[in-house]
Amino acid sequence: MSSASWFTAAVTVVLAGMLGTSGWSADRAQNSSYKPETEHLIPSLDGPTLYVTYCAVCHGKAADGHGPMAPVLKVRVPDLAEIAKRNGGVFPFARVQRIIDRTDSTGPGHGTRTMPIWGPIFSQVTTDRDYGKVRIYNLTKYLESIQK
Repeated sequence: MSSASWFTAAVTVVLAGMLGTSGWSADRAQNSSYKPETEHLIPSLDGPTLYVTYCAVCHGKAADGHGPMAPVLKVRVPDLAEIAKRNGGVFPFARVQRIIDRTDSTGPGHGTRTMPIWGPIFSQVTTDRDYGKVRIYNLTKYLESIQK
C-alpha cells in the first residue's frame, strides 16, 4: 500500500471512529441491512497490520506518537515504543490489553471522540466468531515487540 493510500485509509478510519454512528446519513440509518460498525473492521488478525490500520494514524508508523493526525489532536499522543520504559523496564501486557479494549481507564485520550474504543470494533463477529480477544492479544504482542 502506498504511503498516500495508507494515509487516506488511516484518516478515514479515524474520522469514522470520531464521528460514530451520529455522523452517518439518514439513508444509511434507514437501511435495515446497513451495519456501520462493520465498516471499521479489517479481516486481519495480524498485530502489525492491525497497528498500521488502527493506530499508526495517530501514534505514527514508528509508534513514536508522531502520526499524521497527532498535530491536530488536543491530547498529546504517547510514544508506544516506550511503554516498558515508562513502567520501570517492564511491559505491562495485561494493562495494555485493557487499555485497548477500554476496560482500563487511560485518561483523556482513549474512549473519547479523540480516541476510538477498539475493543467493540475488534470484537465484531465475523465468520460466526468473535476474534476480538485475538486481535487485542496480537496487537499487544506487537507493541511488546517494538519496545526500545
